[in-house]
Amino acid sequence: MKAINYLNYFFVSLPVILGIAGIIHEVFPILGILATIITGIFQVIIAIKMIIDEPYDRNLQIYITTVIIYFATWFAFPKIEYIPILKHGLILIPILLAIYLSVIIYRKANL
Repeated sequence: MKAINYLNYFFVSLPVILGIAGIIHEVFPILGILATIITGIFQVIIAIKMIIDEPYDRNLQIYITTVIIYFATWFAFPKIEYIPILKHGLILIPILLAIYLSVIIYRKANL
């Protein structure tokens, strides 16, 4: 679990570092956006693996449920575009999900 924790540190910090490196060259923020997609894929795969290993962990159930609700809302977004709270929420939710899973991973790695 400690290896997963370190990999998670890497994947979560990579978009931030690339975004800050945008001061040096304009291509780095674009790479940071692409790294965000890779971070999300990594975290969803790790969460699925963890929920398979521990199906009764309440925190993981909350995470997986929230991810499913997020993607369901994202796919339904063109039909409910006129609700501004959803527009802002769809941008904020992935950041909160990344932080939430990072806390879960950290707690499990240090128990």
